[in-house]
Amino acid sequence: MKIAILSRDASLYSTRRLVEACIVRGHQVEVIDHLKCDIVIEQENPRLHYVDHYLDKFDAIIPRIGASVTFYGTAVVRQFEMMGVFTTVTSQGLADSRDKLRSLQLLTKSGIGLPKTVFTNYSKSVEEVIDSVGGTPVVIKLLEGTQGLGVILADSRKAATSVLEAFNGLKARVIIQEFISESKGADIRAFVVDGKVVGAMRRQGKEGEFRSNLHRGGTSNIIELTKEEEATAILSAKSLNLGVAGVDMVQSNRGPLVLEVNSSPGLEGIERATRFDIAGEIISYIERNAKK
Repeated sequence: MKIAILSRDASLYSTRRLVEACIVRGHQVEVIDHLKCDIVIEQENPRLHYVDHYLDKFDAIIPRIGASVTFYGTAVVRQFEMMGVFTTVTSQGLADSRDKLRSLQLLTKSGIGLPKTVFTNYSKSVEEVIDSVGGTPVVIKLLEGTQGLGVILADSRKAATSVLEAFNGLKARVIIQEFISESKGADIRAFVVDGKVVGAMRRQGKEGEFRSNLHRGGTSNIIELTKEEEATAILSAKSLNLGVAGVDMVQSNRGPLVLEVNSSPGLEGIERATRFDIAGEIISYIERNAKK
């Protein structure tokens, strides 16, 4: 098969591993910078022009779309879909997962456990907003944040009020979430491929840091999920129509609670923690589903 990896940097670990997995399995593979694609809209003839030629005859694509270019990246994925190309992450799934508010709404519709969350239109009643999630401490997240950036833990009511008023003044949209203290700064990343958990790790934030992201200095180790955690991860990916997803959860006194579902999860942390060929699982997913 001929497979395209939509990535802006061929040297990134995740991109390199996917290329290697394609080659090992005897597939043709090309890394394409989606921002250099021109979308050609023509009646009954959707096409993509890339650098100096048209892209055609691909059997499948693997989108690795950065959060900062979600709009254009989603449009490129949608064009491939219109051309009849199989994608590991649908354009709708990509768009929904990047919209933090919509993704939480879709998850809760499926009955998935979440921390109490409030989103308001720059409400001046910040005290009531804080009370709605159970009081302080609270987690305040920018809707456009990623990899732990734009996430603040406000320990006191005064601090939470100041942060919310500041964001409101800047017209920055945020969500306010209940802080799950029993998680002790740790979360779980479950990697789902084609409706199956293919790897899971516990991520622990460094001392004094409540965010567990590996990009923020956290550590990771392999973990065996409970049946409830596994079912939650699989249902979360399904709810957002994602064939490949990284589902982030925290363990709480009322069961697993989903924090976020990532549609372009990195492979480095999960492969090093589990020592498992996650890239190979993604290519196997394509082999089972793409038209040859």
